[in-house]
Amino acid sequence: MQLLPWLRERIPRFHYRREWLRTDLAAGLSVAAVQIPTAIAYAQIIGFPAQVGLYACILPMLIYALVGGSRQLMVGPDAATAAMVAASITPLAAGDPQRLVHLSMIVAVMVGGLSIVAGLIRAGFIASFLSRPILVGYLNGIGLSLLVGQLGKLLGYQSETSGFIPGLLAMLRNLASSHLPTLALGASALALMVLLPRRWPRLPVALVAMVLASLAAAWLHLDRHGVALLGNVPAGLPELSWPRAGYQELLSLLRDATGITIVSFCSAMLTARSFAARRGYMVDANHEFIALGMANIGAGVSQAFVISGADSRTAVNDLVGGKTQMVSVVVALVIIAVLVFLHDALGWVPIAALGAVLMLAGWGLIDFRSLKAFWRLSRFECSLCLLTTVGVLGVGVLPGIFVAVSLALLRLLYLTYRPRDAVLGWVEGVDGQVELGRYPQASTSPGLLIYRFDAPLLFFNADYFKQRLLHLVEQAERPRAVLLNAETMINLDLTGLATLREVQQTLAAKGIYFGFARLFGPAYDLLLRSGELGELKPPLVFSSVRAGISAYQRWLAKQNAEPEAPSATP
Repeated sequence: MQLLPWLRERIPRFHYRREWLRTDLAAGLSVAAVQIPTAIAYAQIIGFPAQVGLYACILPMLIYALVGGSRQLMVGPDAATAAMVAASITPLAAGDPQRLVHLSMIVAVMVGGLSIVAGLIRAGFIASFLSRPILVGYLNGIGLSLLVGQLGKLLGYQSETSGFIPGLLAMLRNLASSHLPTLALGASALALMVLLPRRWPRLPVALVAMVLASLAAAWLHLDRHGVALLGNVPAGLPELSWPRAGYQELLSLLRDATGITIVSFCSAMLTARSFAARRGYMVDANHEFIALGMANIGAGVSQAFVISGADSRTAVNDLVGGKTQMVSVVVALVIIAVLVFLHDALGWVPIAALGAVLMLAGWGLIDFRSLKAFWRLSRFECSLCLLTTVGVLGVGVLPGIFVAVSLALLRLLYLTYRPRDAVLGWVEGVDGQVELGRYPQASTSPGLLIYRFDAPLLFFNADYFKQRLLHLVEQAERPRAVLLNAETMINLDLTGLATLREVQQTLAAKGIYFGFARLFGPAYDLLLRSGELGELKPPLVFSSVRAGISAYQRWLAKQNAEPEAPSATP
């Protein structure tokens, strides 16, 4: 598949309506008011100066505006992906700021390339790969890490440690030597961002807090009292350049880039799909993979870092009434204006205010309500969520996610290896068949065992299926026929086929007939091609359980009427 024809075919084509411009301009200004402080703050997670966070908002937003499929999604720096990038490249940079930027560019381009390849091979299904509990646990871990990671900025001490436990220990060591003016400024900014939305919910509180903190720093000359400021912010736009990397460097970053690609895409798709559903349109996951990939390459070549879908800024866009991706264009133009004309003002932003913005962002990532719901509905899913959080806090972002995903896959394999099954009957007034385990009063036909196996019949559960069915036959009273309800047996491999043949032969040796009901899809196709069990029509295969029961009852009536001439086939 060629990329350019694919894009030309799928980029939405519509005529821009003049009446949309007013709302798009208003939404763009509102989003920019949130994007600027958060982008600067998120750059701090990796250790970048303010302008790098703003660089990550310009070219990526313009690219996504051209090729993206979501009308509301705002892309840009994201707290979770920034934390993952920091965990990936900070140890390799060894304190060298230039190498840190270089590695960040490489990772962004790698993530972009992997995303484009994934979109071209139609791997958009990965959006459903991370389950909801794993995503919640991952975001909870990132949120807690962000909270602890900003304690040094808020309390005014320097800490070279990273990680949740080291961050807590560093806070305990330095608590007595906290810088009170820094703490007062940071706590005030945090209080403003918490209290103002209660009275003015649409107010860009992060921008207001940063502006007020900057005015206080300039008016009171807080830099003379030891309050750290953002400092000089270079004017102008980033120089575009392609990062150079050796084979070994690419190989060492491949695992982390793959993990960042998956998490970044899943997070963006979760936001894009939720707002698309709210507005009544669909989002193509494969298209979004390519669009986000191109936006990330744009971030890489503009000396920035990996971007993703931003749920808070997308919510602001939707709240104000943004109609199209013209909003992203407006945001990018506003940020360009800030870098060109207001760069000196950015230098007065206190580091403590940025720490407060990040602490609020970290708190916003923690989802206690979902955790409570998981505990009520599924203890295993809740444990998986907590384990992901502990893994992110204890061993790092990517290893923690991989451990949780591995456990989820192992549980899936276990559930497929030992799935639910049931013996069926019927109850007066209830349509269809019911499980005897839930309805002990259910009726059955004498000598007929109706069995359902709730999983595909594959090589790793075929023996379990055979053991369960033959055990139930042994427990049944004078069984004469077994009807397998195969509606949940959606797939079948060669081992499963051989097992069905063995079951048929074993039952036949005991004078028991073996038939199927509701056999469809790949299982039917494989049985049809093999021909090993016989011709796929009555009395072997029935279109419904009811048809099989009726055929058995007719056969049974005939046997009772002519006991001297028994028939081997119902």
